Amino acid sequence: MTGNTGNTGNTGNTGNTGNVGIAGGEGGWFLADRVDLPFVTVLDPNNNPISNQRRTLAAFPDRSWSARWNAWLVLDDFVVTDWKPTAKAVLDPILAAATATAASIAAEIDDLVTAAQNERADALGEILSQDVEFFSDFMGLLSMSPGSHPKTYRVLHIASLIGSFAALHFKGTYNRVRASQLCPALLPPVPLPGHASFPSGHSTQAHLMALCVGRVLTQAVNKPPPANPPPPANLPQQDCDVLKTDLGALADRVARNREIAGLHYASDSAGGVALAQSVLATLAGMAATSFAVAITNATEEWP
Repeated sequence: MTGNTGNTGNTGNTGNTGNVGIAGGEGGWFLADRVDLPFVTVLDPNNNPISNQRRTLAAFPDRSWSARWNAWLVLDDFVVTDWKPTAKAVLDPILAAATATAASIAAEIDDLVTAAQNERADALGEILSQDVEFFSDFMGLLSMSPGSHPKTYRVLHIASLIGSFAALHFKGTYNRVRASQLCPALLPPVPLPGHASFPSGHSTQAHLMALCVGRVLTQAVNKPPPANPPPPANLPQQDCDVLKTDLGALADRVARNREIAGLHYASDSAGGVALAQSVLATLAGMAATSFAVAITNATEEWP
């Protein structure tokens, strides 16, 4: 999942457009009050076309980059690192243990059957909403919106995109069959994703989102205060600890809901956790790159 691109608001409530033509009687004609010429033909107070005026921008403004597309710039930096061998080294033993014997495979499926029986009804609302996106869950927990914390919103998008990229790479490497393909009675309440099972993409993305925002919060606690800060200059350590704990719990819940839905084995979720941790280690080592800049910029939003 690439996630929800944000609460975009009402994209086009055109309002009450009025009565477009009460002609009355047998009908009638509408005559335009003016000729609707293109906006570029409008004249300024000196009677010159406004199209002759120019601004002095030298480059596309940084804040005009949407979070969605800015994330691709960080992905571009990430893909040239040597991230795959390290990540594979932590994923191999997880999958090997889960698929070592027919009994180990059956045990995981049996656990999913039990979860479907005992937990799915209660979890169904979150299963359905998080299948589409879970940005809203993270933003709700952080009491933020794309408008209130645009730089942190960028970090969420970076983590979501890179988490999805990394997970899909290894899904193609391991090509693990879905549990519901082996046990059709699991009958997930949402369509089966069109890619392999291990590692869980939801788990990878959610945990990387939690880890990246946690990194922002940690730096917000320890950042040098400005010369004349309105107090408090830094995020209190207690607030940081509470938010990081809650972020981790939310990521675990997103992953668990995919298991309850019959879409992922528990070992898929564990693989997502391990992959997210490995990817963060790579990202953290990318000094003076777009990721480091994104993290530093986001700390400004957490005094």
